[in-house]
Amino acid sequence: MMARGSRVAWSILERLGRFDGGSNPPYPIMKEKDAARIYAALLARYPDARERPETVARGTPFEVLILTILSAQTTDKAVLKVKPALFSEYPTPVRLSKANVEDVEIIIHSLGYYHAKAKNIIAASATLLSRFNGRVPETMEDLLTIPGVGRKTANIVMYHALGRNEGIAVDTHVRRLAQRIGFSDTDNVGVIERDLMKVFPRDQWGDLTDVFIAHGRMTCDAKKPLCSECVIREMCQYPRTHQGG
Repeated sequence: MMARGSRVAWSILERLGRFDGGSNPPYPIMKEKDAARIYAALLARYPDARERPETVARGTPFEVLILTILSAQTTDKAVLKVKPALFSEYPTPVRLSKANVEDVEIIIHSLGYYHAKAKNIIAASATLLSRFNGRVPETMEDLLTIPGVGRKTANIVMYHALGRNEGIAVDTHVRRLAQRIGFSDTDNVGVIERDLMKVFPRDQWGDLTDVFIAHGRMTCDAKKPLCSECVIREMCQYPRTHQGG
């Protein structure tokens, strides 16, 4: 049973909108100087994080947009396997907007939720043509009007395709690390993004996602984090709260 003091703390956080009642404990929000030390250590450990070969965030803005939509609930590697066939058949928004949904499904059927994704990328292409002259829009507000595009996808497109830091893409790795390290105390990805944006300078926002993904894959695994091998162990909340220090 949860101690009375913890129940009170959680209740206060819920009323303040800082905690959603999930299973993660209410960690203190990290200070900027601590965030800088953590980022420097992780960047030194994963200097090539942004250039990882399995990323979908490479190519033309149109390709990055479509591939990032397809990457939801699946791996980048799986998406990259369908990339050649997809863009060979549908290299432009015009071609993809006119595609038969069943034909697109055949190409991407190995991906999760391929029925919805096929409809989304066709609709996204049609939106590019009808509203943006066939080009990927360059504002967050416009990107979020495209079918299949949420904040995570929009942030990836803005940074990797358009070179703009407008936010931080919060995927499963970023969410897990933000909670474990002590940057945020909620499962709400919107709040997590805002918490990270408060302590990291804008010029680090885009690369932060890639660095966190690298650390999540190589060290901070969801089920078996390798804390004994972690370069930020002494600065992280997780060993102290889950492994007795």
